[in-house]
Amino acid sequence: MRWTQRLRGAGTAVAAAALLGGALAVPSAQAAAASGEGRLTDLVNPFIGTENEGNTYPGAAVPFGMVQFSPDTGHNTGYDYSENHIRGFSTVHLSGVGCGLGGDLPVLPTTGDITSTDYAKYAAEFSHEDEKASPGSYKVGLKTGIEAELTATKRTGVQRYTFPATDKANVLINAGQSLHKTLNTKVEILDNRTVRTAITGSGFCQDTKPYTVYTITHFDRPFTTSGTWKGDAVTEGSKESTAGGERSGAFVRFDTSKDRSVEATTAISYVDAKGAALNLRSEGGRSYDRVEHAAQAAWEDRLDDVKAQGGSDTLRRTFYSSLYRSFLAPNIGSDVDGRYTGWDQKIHRAKGYTYYQNWSLWDTYRTQAQLLSLLAPRESRDMAISVIKIDEESGWLPKWGYGTVETNIMTGDPVTPFLTNAYQQGLLKGSEGYAEQAYRALKKNADGVPPADSAPVGREANKEYIADGFAPYIKDRAHVKPGDSDYDHGASATLEYALSDAMLGQMAKDLGHKDDAARYTQRAQNYRKIFDSSTGFFRARDAAGAFTGPADPAQSEGFHEGTSWQYQWLVPQDLPGMVGLIGGTKAANDRLDSFFAYDQLVQDPAKTAREVWVNGPYDYYNADKYNPQNEPDLIAPYTYLSTGQPWKTTDVVHAALTLFTDAPTGMTGNDDLGTMSAWNVLSSIGIFPVQPGTDTWGLSTPVFERVDVTLDRRYYPKGRLTVKAPGTSGSARYIQSAQTDGTAFGKTYLTTDDIRGLRELSFTVGDKPSTWGTSADAAPPALK
Repeated sequence: MRWTQRLRGAGTAVAAAALLGGALAVPSAQAAAASGEGRLTDLVNPFIGTENEGNTYPGAAVPFGMVQFSPDTGHNTGYDYSENHIRGFSTVHLSGVGCGLGGDLPVLPTTGDITSTDYAKYAAEFSHEDEKASPGSYKVGLKTGIEAELTATKRTGVQRYTFPATDKANVLINAGQSLHKTLNTKVEILDNRTVRTAITGSGFCQDTKPYTVYTITHFDRPFTTSGTWKGDAVTEGSKESTAGGERSGAFVRFDTSKDRSVEATTAISYVDAKGAALNLRSEGGRSYDRVEHAAQAAWEDRLDDVKAQGGSDTLRRTFYSSLYRSFLAPNIGSDVDGRYTGWDQKIHRAKGYTYYQNWSLWDTYRTQAQLLSLLAPRESRDMAISVIKIDEESGWLPKWGYGTVETNIMTGDPVTPFLTNAYQQGLLKGSEGYAEQAYRALKKNADGVPPADSAPVGREANKEYIADGFAPYIKDRAHVKPGDSDYDHGASATLEYALSDAMLGQMAKDLGHKDDAARYTQRAQNYRKIFDSSTGFFRARDAAGAFTGPADPAQSEGFHEGTSWQYQWLVPQDLPGMVGLIGGTKAANDRLDSFFAYDQLVQDPAKTAREVWVNGPYDYYNADKYNPQNEPDLIAPYTYLSTGQPWKTTDVVHAALTLFTDAPTGMTGNDDLGTMSAWNVLSSIGIFPVQPGTDTWGLSTPVFERVDVTLDRRYYPKGRLTVKAPGTSGSARYIQSAQTDGTAFGKTYLTTDDIRGLRELSFTVGDKPSTWGTSADAAPPALK
């Protein structure tokens, strides 16, 4: 690897780094991995979810990496399997988001003269037959005769291009086009190997405050010529270009008549050019092959913490692909020197932790946060600290944060169960005082509203909620700040606020804040304020307190991405109280059976899941059936644990699991930074967070005969949990009995403390429902 050139004007040198040792062996066959031999990474298919609006990406990343080096084909979130042209390989992507975001610095190899600066026009055609992806790497043969390969480190993307023999082998570095709005760009060619950019953009569903990504790209050999472009004008020999919203970029050219391979490393930073250069110096300097092997090793190490035995090859592939996607976000936001840009737009330095960013909290608080607290507690701790720092530095906690800014996408108060989960899982213990700091931030968030001059909306309807017990639904109200408004979704916002109050009440109680605990616990009952006894369903209220919108719960208004049918189960803090409202256990079970089309489901689970349940990634409204493709219903199948019929939870969960396949269409809706993937992983193991924001895990029948989970001994002293279900299958799916370390266990839930003291959870299964888990004290308890 030729890496002796010094960066000019970057403020630091790019020096040779020590090569990583111990390259991995050649990948084994997929069949060998499926049988328990070989590498688990061979079971992962990064193309799952790249079609039908799963919005995943197939490109290269390492766990929680800052860089996600992936092709963009023209879809608004990056890559769509149904398209056949690649516009460029860009450095930033988020798995499963619903709006255009990232796609910064799309780079594309070309040959010949440069005739267009619009990546939609110079895009290269490709075929899936010439495309391959695995954890940490991506490879494609373009129909221009160029082969492109991508891999990544935490903060860099490494590319290798194999050109035909030509003296006009180009690499186009496009600074002015991305998946969001580009506001300003600066491009500098520092020397005959190095290009630097600064890209300021904004947007995610709507305009946001701007943020800047700094990049530096270093090639392994000198280019023969170079230039920049602005708009349509290409200027050979130009070393610098600045632009507003118009197209801008740089091209570099190589003679590949003899040596056809060109390698380059791109480092990024959200701090400044110095940060990008430091990241390059620290993580660059390695050949493509070495970086690729290291990335694969990092993924193998992650996946190896969960060893599943049994199940079909397809089931194992979908499981490990979901586990892979669960580790793609949140993303490292601090540079190698610990510096990061906070939400006050000032530079800070993380000391004793890694700073993370990208917070799809409305989604991830329900599944992915809990999975990471189990499998990646050290990183989860740092993630929680990062969210606390957002409050410390900007004054308020986030709702949906991208990079260094708040987007205010989605509604309710998702940050509360996210942080109370971290507390309840023991991640905030220690002398640093993070537990009390988190509590103070959550209390301010729960009792106030951010001022008009701050970016976050927080609990936007909190004044009315605290005074009246509900967030009003105010149709066509003008948005005060960019993003979503709780007033547009007053009914669901009320349910989300009440859920968060319950979780905060538990944290207050544990920390000794008795008065606060009583107040929040009482507010957790506010879900009752929007229950319409005349319909038997939750219903929005207007500003005057009158129920509003259609009385038909399937046509209801005021619920975010759902109907009253789908939101009726979002009371995990008090399911007995909710069951009482709708007429008792029998009435609740009858309604659940109707909601899940249970009679049809037991006859044909897969058909019911596809043809009777809601089936469409953006099909949110006008439905009275379960929607497994969106977040509000993720906990709903586990409601049967609280109504005395736990076997039906297994029936519904196993039917929903059939929606996950190993094809590009094999995602249920947008993955939303690993939310749906984490649901698959947890439900497949048989342990699910039924009360998000607490330490309660509901139980259902695993789909694997045995799963060995390696746990971090710092947080889980036993260091391992084995879940067994010998003979589990499509027909033998009903729990007959359960044991914890050989002792009979009749409850349908565990706590995190249970897991800490446990080595083995085992189930005996059969082909008919049993009385297991049906006793009066078996269900997860209401929070009081």
